[in-house]
Amino acid sequence: MVVEGRAPDPCEARSAPEFIALLRVLKDASGLTFRELAQRADEVGDVLPRSTIANMLARTSVPREELLAAFVRACGCGPAQVDAWLAVRKDLAVHGQRAGAQEASAPAAEATAGRFPEQSPENSSEPPTVPFPGPSTARRPRSRTLLAAAGSLVVLAAAVAAVVLLVPDDEDRPESRPATGPVAGRTVQIRSVHSGLCLSEERGSDSGRLYQVPCEQETIPSFSLKPLDGGVWRIVTDHPDYDLGCTGVWDGMRDAGAGLQDQGCGDRGDAEEFLIEPVGRPVEGYRIRPAHTRLCVGAQGNSKERGAKLVQTSCDGADRGNLFSFDPVAGASAGG
Repeated sequence: MVVEGRAPDPCEARSAPEFIALLRVLKDASGLTFRELAQRADEVGDVLPRSTIANMLARTSVPREELLAAFVRACGCGPAQVDAWLAVRKDLAVHGQRAGAQEASAPAAEATAGRFPEQSPENSSEPPTVPFPGPSTARRPRSRTLLAAAGSLVVLAAAVAAVVLLVPDDEDRPESRPATGPVAGRTVQIRSVHSGLCLSEERGSDSGRLYQVPCEQETIPSFSLKPLDGGVWRIVTDHPDYDLGCTGVWDGMRDAGAGLQDQGCGDRGDAEEFLIEPVGRPVEGYRIRPAHTRLCVGAQGNSKERGAKLVQTSCDGADRGNLFSFDPVAGASAGG
């Protein structure tokens, strides 16, 4: 609960960095740890992983509305206070600054990694993938915000150079590594046992589509798993540009070949809920099965190649690209 008299007024924020600074003050005023905040959010049905809180408070851009509301509620603010925080957040997201703020700095240029190659339909042994709508209709409803700098509250972000690693030959890929099962709240890379590659979006794209890439390179977003009633799981995503979301089948489609996509949570019903089933004794890997169809997730055309799309496909054949491992990310631990 927010300590009496210590809760900051969000209206004092004139820029995004000042807004984030006030959120840090609010967290301190609550007297709660990251774990306790995550637990309080979970009790009321909000999704608020500890790693997401830490990332939000380290940024210089305003967070997504759902994330902000969950955080402020967890800190002990009532509905009127939540509305006040959301109103200021909206003002900053639209205008970049509020009355009294200095000119916001120019937005940082997005660093875009090499784009993934598109597969040629004539080279695929599988039925054609159900296409995603074009850029005008496929964009995720997540607000992109500008990075602003204002006075002493500016947090200097160090630019990290992306190092592109060579993809190993098939015989060198770590297919013999033991498969790790799902653990609630733990940050993981989702690795294909078939190819040794990991699920990732394409940096710089807002389509949310999932591909398989070398696990050693930067993979986005961060994935964690949330158990739901009925033995199903939600795959929670934490994207560096779009904050919290969920993995699901595009538009809730039931067709084999429909693509996997990260999006905002709640729009696709049970198409963003999954059964996760162990295969083999000892376990060879885990099938990820969309709850609305009971099909399987796998690489398009059972491909082992970097850049292959992840789609909803048949579950036939345990070695056909639909077994996965949930590998813990170094330094991350399971949430409470």
